[in-house]
Amino acid sequence: MQNLPHVDSWYAASANQSLDFPPLLGEAEADVCVIGGGYTGLSTAIHLRKQGYSVVVLEANKVGWGASGRNGGHVGTGQRADQETLEELVGLEHARALWQLGLEAVDTVCELIDTHAIDCELKYGNLHVASKAKEQPDLMAEVEHLERVYGYDKIRYVPPQELAQMTSGQGLHGGVLDTGSRHLHPLNYALGLARAARDLGATVHEGSRVTAYTESNGVTVSTDQGTVKAKQLVLACNGYLEKLEPRTAGRIMPINNYMLATEPLPEALCRQLIRDDTSMSDSLFVIDYWKLSADNRLLFGGGESYTRKFPRDIGSFVRKYMLKIYPELADTRIEYGWGGTLAITMNRMPDFGRLSANIFYAHGYSGHGVPIATLAGKLLAEAIAGDAERFDVMASVPSRTFPGGTLLRWPGLVAGMLFYSLRDRLG
Repeated sequence: MQNLPHVDSWYAASANQSLDFPPLLGEAEADVCVIGGGYTGLSTAIHLRKQGYSVVVLEANKVGWGASGRNGGHVGTGQRADQETLEELVGLEHARALWQLGLEAVDTVCELIDTHAIDCELKYGNLHVASKAKEQPDLMAEVEHLERVYGYDKIRYVPPQELAQMTSGQGLHGGVLDTGSRHLHPLNYALGLARAARDLGATVHEGSRVTAYTESNGVTVSTDQGTVKAKQLVLACNGYLEKLEPRTAGRIMPINNYMLATEPLPEALCRQLIRDDTSMSDSLFVIDYWKLSADNRLLFGGGESYTRKFPRDIGSFVRKYMLKIYPELADTRIEYGWGGTLAITMNRMPDFGRLSANIFYAHGYSGHGVPIATLAGKLLAEAIAGDAERFDVMASVPSRTFPGGTLLRWPGLVAGMLFYSLRDRLG
């Protein structure tokens, strides 16, 4: 089986370590087999090893090869859906528990970085900005709601006049500064998790694409070159689940998102773009997100597609979104452009669950995967160890199957996304 290298991204070019794990050859046994070497799978392996379980992780390509090594690196607080939406969906008490887990997710990322000395450019703060003037009251109301109902004191509304001092971005109408958020180099974070899992005694195999599994007296997981017999199984495939497990595939939709990296920028220009070196994101349905790298590049994500094909020139594809916000970068060289596949859900909340007493899964992070996928590994390990209370807080959030299931979900998704994209453009 071919072991694909990391895509040609700035993240891969600036990776601070090179890890190579052998493919699975022959038979292996473990307490738990984990399919997927991204944040979910690696965090699961780390937390299971800390409880004494033997673990085998199977990754089709390289650890961190998928969305875990290609994303915007934002580590936001809370959940992907806002708290008022969650209150309507599951009630206030459940929404409070979800909020606390969202905060714990950020803390878990930071604790893993600190405990395992992961060098991944960890920085502080996110500035979320309104793309339409009519959204300002909503942002102010959100801040007030989080302060009053949830006691969250690391967030404040930024009026347009102050925002203009914090960023030269155009078409922005106030924002929310969350100093509880973090941002980082996502691939170096994933590689650090893989190193930590290995050092704790987990067995990791790259180039080991799972072709099937069966459940009988435990679980037997098959690749082209070997099998793993385990008592329990964790599906941590996210946007790359494909046809491996039809029972859950219909609740997620793989979509493609794209990023670019500019040439290194002068320090004065960096402070003009993002004065305080926070990560940034806007309020469009097809969200733009950006941050500065440690070597002063602007890393900008924008645009989506809903087929398996990527744009021929990804850098040019994303550049037009960047220039709408930062027209002063018109003459700036784009040195990297890359894309990746993530999984979204109907309600944008992740889908956690069990398929049997032996099989667990977590996926569908909908763009909030750095913190929540890391937390997922922690909660999966707790559930496997027999304490599923916190896992069930996530698993009991209602999750709908996309209309048409895996066969007909694409046309409906494309129609819906095009509608919201048009609404973004027309304001």
